[in-house]
Amino acid sequence: MADSDDSQPFPPVTPGGSLIIAWQLRDKRVLLVGGGHVASGRLSHLLDADALVTLIAPRSGLHPLVVHRVFEDDYAKTRITYLDRTFGGEQDLDGADMVLTAIDDVELSRSICYMARARRIPVNVADVPPECDFYFGSMIRRGPLQVMVSTGGKGPKLANIIRRKMEDALPDNVGEAIERVGVLRAELRKRAPSVGGRLGQKRMDWMTKVCETWSLGELGQLDEAAMEFLLDRGWDQKARVPSFEEVSKGLSRPTTKSPRLEFHPAESTVSRYLSPDFCVGVGLGLLVSLSLFVHRSR
Repeated sequence: MADSDDSQPFPPVTPGGSLIIAWQLRDKRVLLVGGGHVASGRLSHLLDADALVTLIAPRSGLHPLVVHRVFEDDYAKTRITYLDRTFGGEQDLDGADMVLTAIDDVELSRSICYMARARRIPVNVADVPPECDFYFGSMIRRGPLQVMVSTGGKGPKLANIIRRKMEDALPDNVGEAIERVGVLRAELRKRAPSVGGRLGQKRMDWMTKVCETWSLGELGQLDEAAMEFLLDRGWDQKARVPSFEEVSKGLSRPTTKSPRLEFHPAESTVSRYLSPDFCVGVGLGLLVSLSLFVHRSR
């Protein structure tokens, strides 16, 4: 008989969740049926992910934000094809890579869902979880940082509450810190160009140490001179990681300590809402919790 779970060094499998992914929708065609309040949020997410959106909805029922995106926003107008009418049939799905419905007609929504699934197009029907191949969660966006909180369609309001508590805990410059780390990573690749292998692993390990040694506030202060110091006196010197204080001293700069970002789930209010259905995803693109489509598209 197998030993108890206490002796198992690996984490247990927790069934019942979704696969949290950052779906790359740049220049992919997405059909959005509906133009009301829910559709306005869907549209914003799609535009943030650089999708090409075909929006079908009568002009009379458009949400003010949708009106702004379709008719007034110079960038959004180049990404949206607007059709001032109701859904016209299966031909409206031609060329679509994803389908979203956000209308009050449940039967029509289900019909569109079945049409999309017959074509193996991933589909989301607002407020009808059984007819969704993926869910939208409550989003945090700070520059390149995207965080999604999902409850698997069980508690959208709780996801929003948790998202707000998490967002309040993030430093103001977290987006800038990530941008700077991205630049440092690109500069490191120039010095150590490799895909995989020992050098690639060494590069990854060094970047990990930098992110663990420097606080987010300190990473946000990385400029060209500080990056060059890190690479010259760190990476090129047996891949050591100089501290923020060492870099500041080496560049004759005053040191400004920044508090570290720390979460204490057992002590926080957020922990009251955590369950096996709670998922958080971080990445770039359209963040969704993927559910049924993974199995159907095999």
